[in-house]
Amino acid sequence: MNMSWKWGACALTIAAILAGCSSTEATETMETIRETDSQEQKSETTETTEGSGVSDPTEVSSTSGDDETLESGTVPLTVWAEEDDFEMLEEMITSFQEHYAGQASFEINLMPQADSGTCNMVLDDIHSAGDVFSFPDDQFTRLMAAGVLEPVDNADVVSAANVPEAIAAASWHDTLYAFPYTADNGYFLYYDKTYFTEQDVQTLDGLLAAATAAEKQISMELNSGWYLYAFFGQTGLELGVNSDGVTNYCNWNTTEGTVKGTDIAQSILNLTTNPAFSCNTDNDFITKVQDGSVIAGVSGTWNATQIRNAWGKDYGAVKLPTFTCAGRQIQMASFTGYKLMGVNAYSPHKQWAMKLADWLTNEDNQYLRFVQKNQIPSNLNAASSDAAAQIPAVQAILEQSQYGNLQRVGVKYWDPCTDFANIMIEGNPNNISLQQLMDTLTEGITASIAE
Repeated sequence: MNMSWKWGACALTIAAILAGCSSTEATETMETIRETDSQEQKSETTETTEGSGVSDPTEVSSTSGDDETLESGTVPLTVWAEEDDFEMLEEMITSFQEHYAGQASFEINLMPQADSGTCNMVLDDIHSAGDVFSFPDDQFTRLMAAGVLEPVDNADVVSAANVPEAIAAASWHDTLYAFPYTADNGYFLYYDKTYFTEQDVQTLDGLLAAATAAEKQISMELNSGWYLYAFFGQTGLELGVNSDGVTNYCNWNTTEGTVKGTDIAQSILNLTTNPAFSCNTDNDFITKVQDGSVIAGVSGTWNATQIRNAWGKDYGAVKLPTFTCAGRQIQMASFTGYKLMGVNAYSPHKQWAMKLADWLTNEDNQYLRFVQKNQIPSNLNAASSDAAAQIPAVQAILEQSQYGNLQRVGVKYWDPCTDFANIMIEGNPNNISLQQLMDTLTEGITASIAE
């Protein structure tokens, strides 16, 4: 599972080390964050970086939103984005050029860049990077800390127009550094209405009972830490990144409180040992939906079309169910995520780049993206449109978002989750005590980066 395009209800926790970020990069990132915090206390007067001919990226230009100071003449701009989006983006760029016709002569070029690799490519050569670039929110920390992102000049307007969780994903110290444009990077429950009532899909117990009666299965990629989090995120137990920006804190093995680590482990084991449960990768999930053996499963909007094609009028989607734990029902959680559009702080045409990024992510163009690409808008008006309201997957992910959190974990999180889940999927064949399993899981998640 590619975490760069999948990941809303919590404020941003700084995590300098994410998947693909080494310990050296993490240390450098945290140092840059401290430097950035210090620089925020300086005057907002734009200074020129010695010998580079570009403005200091940590300074906010007081005139960046002032049309009277916009340059005229020929303005070349480069946009980095997914190649699959080019036809749609060209339509957006044409409308931008028409809107600002007579103010400048634009030469706007689209360059193919996979969102999953944007951060590394930008940091590899900041001066050669796009003036505007698309990236998933899990890359935000590194880009912001490196001083690459120009703060949004109309932050109040953008913040009011988009869901608060998306704004939190693009902000640091109450400063908005990027424009949100999608809110679909999360997961929820798909189900075939032929086999389930609306009551059945409210609880994991109900799903399993109905699947058992139909001699079918429900699916979840439990051995991915991205999905395993669903059983922990709403229990009151803690997971996050320490102040060093590298290691994690986690108390999933707690022996205190109303919900203990072993309570959750037992709930997971109850699921994995039920014949009506099947652990599948994303591709296998779709295959089994198509052959009829799986009638419900946890996944995201990227599978909506294939599932709709398989189940037709019986295709349903809702928030994740509750599960039985410690004698009570607990809502399943999720990791959530957003796509963002950033402006290169080293762009020689920052003011126009800012206007272009704003245009590409405004309400009309988020709606256009939704219509053409089925990508869920972060814009409040676009997400509440009549067309969006008619699509179950859209409503499901929006409903689930209130139980989700931004994915902010260090690289030591993933492997221990997979190891733990694989033991549970096998039914704990060696009868290891649940406390020992939880201790091992927690120790792995909180291990130092050198281990």
